[in-house]
Amino acid sequence: MKRNVYVSAAASVVLIVGGPVAAAAAATADTVRTAPAAGGRADVDAQGAAEAALKKYPGVVESLDKDGSVWHVDVISKDGKGHAEMEVASNGTVTRISKDTNDNPGEYKALLAAKVNAQQAMKAATAAHPGKAWAVEWDDDDGATYWHVEVKDSSGKTWNAHVDPTTAKATASGSDSDSDDND
Repeated sequence: MKRNVYVSAAASVVLIVGGPVAAAAAATADTVRTAPAAGGRADVDAQGAAEAALKKYPGVVESLDKDGSVWHVDVISKDGKGHAEMEVASNGTVTRISKDTNDNPGEYKALLAAKVNAQQAMKAATAAHPGKAWAVEWDDDDGATYWHVEVKDSSGKTWNAHVDPTTAKATASGSDSDSDDND
């Protein structure tokens, strides 16, 4: 009961402060979080993995994906000179980190300037297609910049989206597919 009150209160604040993108994200807040597992342990979702990684290494998430029960998160430092590759366990603990501090800041200029970050892109994608964010990646290889987000629905199908880094508009990309990846 308290959880519903907190979620409702948080959604109200988001709606007042954040506008239309935040409204869509707030409407799907419950679909983004994973229910607690047996024994009271909560399995961290994509948003939780991003939060854990950013606490350990502040910056901007460049990519995030799940492999079995482990999240792989790449974070670029706010000045663009550093890069950390992390593994986040299902309980939200960062279990491994590899850092590099010799990056070229120009390489990450568009990512660091994007108005929509990885967490917002995941929320926009799950608002457009209900499910759980499974992976997010900054893409600027073909000259256009966007977030590529994979959303898995309750039947296990994967929906691929491109999320605009300025407007947070999510559009379908590629084809939906059945997936047999590990949860």
